[in-house]
Amino acid sequence: MAKIAPSNKNILVVAGDPSGDLHAANLIRALQARDPEITVTGIGGVRMQEVSTHFIYNLVSVGAVGFSEPFKHFFLWLKLIKLVRRYMEERRPACVIAVDFYGFNHQVLGLAAHRKIPAFYYISPQVWASRAGRAAKIAKLTKEIFVIFPFEEELYRKVGGNASFVGHPLLDIMPEPEKREGLSPDGELRIGILPGSRKTEIYRHLPLFVKAFYRIKEQHPKARAYLFAVPEFPDEALVPALEEAEKYWSKDVEIVREKDYRERAKLDFAFTCSGTATLENALLGVPMAVAYKMQKLTYEVAKLVVKTPYISLVNILLKRPAVKELIQDKATVDNLAQEAFAYINNPPRMQAARRELIAMRSLLGERGAAGRAADKILAHLS
Repeated sequence: MAKIAPSNKNILVVAGDPSGDLHAANLIRALQARDPEITVTGIGGVRMQEVSTHFIYNLVSVGAVGFSEPFKHFFLWLKLIKLVRRYMEERRPACVIAVDFYGFNHQVLGLAAHRKIPAFYYISPQVWASRAGRAAKIAKLTKEIFVIFPFEEELYRKVGGNASFVGHPLLDIMPEPEKREGLSPDGELRIGILPGSRKTEIYRHLPLFVKAFYRIKEQHPKARAYLFAVPEFPDEALVPALEEAEKYWSKDVEIVREKDYRERAKLDFAFTCSGTATLENALLGVPMAVAYKMQKLTYEVAKLVVKTPYISLVNILLKRPAVKELIQDKATVDNLAQEAFAYINNPPRMQAARRELIAMRSLLGERGAAGRAADKILAHLS
């Protein structure tokens, strides 16, 4: 491990998935803007690497997901835990900030608690969806938990946690939704393909979504697909997942990597893997069908532990099935295409859906989540 000058203003920040990496990077910027003397040691992804003073490992690139996947990375995780332990003992950071990713971060928080290093959780795991017992563990290991959904505050307080609703960080980076009626003037139909951010998700969902897109193209020849990819997966890693790649890839499917959501905002409809992308689409007013497929054993375990009736954040927040969810065997080309046509061929329904989704912004608080969390963290450290 490279030497870092001793400083009582060094902070360890740990994230493990693309969305956590994005929001952690914005939190780091907010901390540094308020106190330029702060140095940050990061474990996360490429976005955190850009803003961290010292970067230990790209954990996001590992892409562990599901109930069995982490075991495949056991020795890597063991190595990283040893690195974190040594870092804490040798550098003794001013605090530790965990960002989502409970599987790894609860171990990091345990190491910090054992060494009496103050710890915070920014964007706490969705314990309300499954494994509610984790809320009490997080409460015990942190000085303050910064939650991004209003209902989470009370959940943590009930188990003795010091929780604050800071608003949803997506509000700071999402553009205002486009105001438009119907499809594009030239008749082009823009279909979004968002297969997920992890390798297993991409390889299960991408062929399915592409085939559903070509069902649409049969009726709407001017339709084009836009595949939204994360930086962790280059083009050559995506192409093998496409059965139609050689015939159609360059002509009908465009890969998009963007930071400002401008292209996403232009979509007419999207096929979307369950996750943060569903909420992003909603804030942009993009109607969607949500799908998720996983290994059979993982699915059977998930049915036992998941406590919410929905998998998409849109439906969870609205408390009703506002968007279609197609899980496991129901995630088929026929079902996806049928749901897309229900909107594409019914403009009034399309417009009503846009209005309903955009209105969800009011449920997520005010802009400035990272800044509010940074202010609270620095207040604890002063």
